[in-house]
Formats: sequence, C-alpha cells, structure tokens
Amino acid sequence: MDGMDTQDPRSHKQKIVREAWSPVPDWNSRGYLPHCNETGFTQLITFRLYDSVPAKVIEQWQKELKTTPGLTNCDSRKIELLRRVEKYEDAGHGECLLGHPEIAEIVKKNMLFFDGERYRLLEWCIMPNHVHVLIQPVNGWLLADIVHSWKSFTGHAAKEIFNLTRPFWKREYHDRFIRDEKHFENARNYIRQNPVTARLVRNAEDWPWSSAQFSLHAGEPPAGPVYLE
Repeated sequence: MDGMDTQDPRSHKQKIVREAWSPVPDWNSRGYLPHCNETGFTQLITFRLYDSVPAKVIEQWQKELKTTPGLTNCDSRKIELLRRVEKYEDAGHGECLLGHPEIAEIVKKNMLFFDGERYRLLEWCIMPNHVHVLIQPVNGWLLADIVHSWKSFTGHAAKEIFNLTRPFWKREYHDRFIRDEKHFENARNYIRQNPVTARLVRNAEDWPWSSAQFSLHAGEPPAGPVYLE
C-alpha cells in the first residue's frame, strides 16, 4: 500500500438532493441488521471489534427493551439500544486492539487508500475498539463491498500482528443514511468529538487516528455530501 495519498479529501462541498423519481435503495438483510447497498448517498457507519460489546450483553439489552428484528432507526427501542452500545464501547471494554498505533495506522491507511476512487471519506475516527466513518460510495461501489474489503484486509493483518485465533471484527456493522445538512453536521460532529467524549483527549484534533487532524486547515468544508430525502 505504498504511495498512498493521505491528503485531506474535504476540498469542495456540493449538495445533491435525491430526485423523487430515483429508485428505492437496494436493501438486503444479513442476520440481525438490515443494510442499504445503494451507491452514491452519504451514510454514517460504525464497525466494531469482536470483543467490543459481548453478545450476551447486547442480548440482555434486547430483552429489556423488547426489541425485534427489523426495527427502524427511528424506533425509540433501537435508539436506546445503540445509545447503550456506544456508551459501553466508549468505556473501553475488550482488549481495545485498535489502540495499538501499529494496527490503527494500518486501518487508517487502508481506508484512505481508495478515497476518491471507490468512495469519499467525509469524516472518520478510529477508536480503541470501534470505527466511525461518514462515507459516500462512488463509481458504482456498494457500501457492503467497501466495508468487507476494509475488514478483510485489516482483519488478516491484525491476526498476524496479535497472533489471534478468533475473529478481529464483529461480522455486522451499523449504517444509516444522512437525511439532510443538519443530520450531516450532527453526524460529523459526533464522529469528530468521540475521542473527547470518551475522555481520551481534551481536543478532537489531538487524537491521531481521526480526520479531525485536518481541521487545522480551518474553513475547508467536507467534499460532496449527498443526502437521501
């Protein structure tokens, strides 16, 4: 992966509203979480380490909240479940192998490698046990294929580095379409401030594995978010 260009991708901003006649997104379901595989629209995704939140903990929360498969992102039970997962993660549970600079750098370079070719990275942050990305797939690439590529390459590298016999990543990931500019800014701020919220650093720009570093070039808006309306 030599010769990777890691310059800030956020040089221009354009808002392209989904036309009323556009086709319905191609939804598919793999296990518990439904995913949207349509290319071109901005999405917020989170993928996690295998031990970030034990399955038995999530199962207990699901019982308490009386969740069922297929809940929409607007359902209060789904919102509360995700809130609990995020709080648990930020507390630093699991081995937090992404906290090792060597593997964090591999994940960072891997995500940046096809930026501008297969997708646009609008904001991203590598936390010790999970990763947040604000992304816009382009050139016909589907989100599921992009995430699979990331997790496959980095997972194999991590297994060699740490001599793991178990999976490195959880099989699933969470994704959500960005509806409008307000939603975009909220998602962007959430990703950027996650290390601060988790009390890892005082300022977002101090976290070495985040696009917040590029905010040193103040005034440059993110490139081309495309909203689903």
